[in-house]
Amino acid sequence: MADAVRRIEPVPLAPVEFAGAKVALEPPLARYSLRARDADLLERLIGGGLPRAIGSSSDGIICLGPDEWLMRMPLETSAPGKLGDPVSVVDVSDRQIAIAVEGQRAAEVIQGGNPLDLSKFPVGNGKRTIFEGVEIILIRESENRYIIEVWRSFAEFVWGVLTKSASEL
Repeated sequence: MADAVRRIEPVPLAPVEFAGAKVALEPPLARYSLRARDADLLERLIGGGLPRAIGSSSDGIICLGPDEWLMRMPLETSAPGKLGDPVSVVDVSDRQIAIAVEGQRAAEVIQGGNPLDLSKFPVGNGKRTIFEGVEIILIRESENRYIIEVWRSFAEFVWGVLTKSASEL
């Protein structure tokens, strides 16, 4: 009998806390990359509204471009749509992980490796950007809480830079 496959996360499961900032792995999510030329059709397929302004988010969906969204949902969420629908729905759940950075100095921790002016980055927004040369999706969940969506292959590097930056506050 084959042994069950057990996923090993590329970063520690336990959060790391420093003065003014905490860096932690977020629980697994279902993630879908959504692409559609007709946003109204995609809205009908997912059964709800889509954020239309680039960077805006609503109900776990972030608008990344004029025809591109990232849907972040509970793990058991099924992909929207069906074969033959004129949209692209790609399950990227296993491609990336989410790292939370929170605390009074969370923006400082991220700002060290990111070109965005986080003082002008509104709560509820998400953007594709870079962190130390690595493509990420940065989401601002609250005043002092950010989520970094990063590909698994870069997660260990991003984690290392974040924790080093936080340790030097």
